[in-house]
Amino acid sequence: MKQTIEGLQVANKTVFVRVDFNVPMKDGVITDDTRIRSALPTINYLVEQGAKVILASHFGRPKGERKPEMSLAPCAKHLSELINKPVAFVDDCIGPKVEEAVKALQPGDVLMLENLRYHNEETKNDPEFAKQLASLADVAINDAFGVSHRNAASVVGIADYIPMAAGFLLKKEIDALSAAVVHPKTPMAAIIGGAKVTDKISVISNLLPKVDVMIIGGGMANAFIKAQGCNIGSSLFEEGQEAIATDLVMEARVAGAKLLTPIDAVVADAFSNDANTKIVDV
Repeated sequence: MKQTIEGLQVANKTVFVRVDFNVPMKDGVITDDTRIRSALPTINYLVEQGAKVILASHFGRPKGERKPEMSLAPCAKHLSELINKPVAFVDDCIGPKVEEAVKALQPGDVLMLENLRYHNEETKNDPEFAKQLASLADVAINDAFGVSHRNAASVVGIADYIPMAAGFLLKKEIDALSAAVVHPKTPMAAIIGGAKVTDKISVISNLLPKVDVMIIGGGMANAFIKAQGCNIGSSLFEEGQEAIATDLVMEARVAGAKLLTPIDAVVADAFSNDANTKIVDV
């Protein structure tokens, strides 16, 4: 790890912090604030050091559209309660309105930007978009381990314009992962989840020779289930994942690792208590 938050001089500087506040939410109410709480050590440290803190995150997959149900406003309100101080919110992440909100910050203040993915340029790592984000701050902090594998403007592109270091959460995750991979205690199992196999190919391939068992869960398990000839109905699945899953199964065999997927696939013809269901043994 090249640089961490403690190696930066942040007093009276504006700091852009990429957090992962993509939390479970129902009707505008956060049902699990674990991800927000996990970012508190970094946020509190910056506040105590007298930094002007800008928080940026994605929420869901709005795909470039402004969807009210995917606003980060509830996260700003909840964070304010957790740190016991006001958290300002601005309903965009670039542009004159955001620039004015940043200029108004005083040392120790916290500002949360609106959903980065309201702009497609975020997921495309558009250089101009990354430059606009970088122009808001003096330095950047990545504290979003869950999206650090993505080639996004707020994760990768921004570092082309201002210095970027790891936050406390990212450092903790990397230290734990490094210890498990470099000096593994066997037998060892790895649990990998998520929606897409394509997002995790390199992680799975790198871990297979090091683990005894790999457990595949989440939506990505459907690719492995389908690759074994089972009907997954209309479950989440991205074209092309079936072939990838087949290759990974072969890699597991070569590495001598057990690759486990859910033991059954349930297919129903409707969402109701009396739906006709079929359980397929995988």
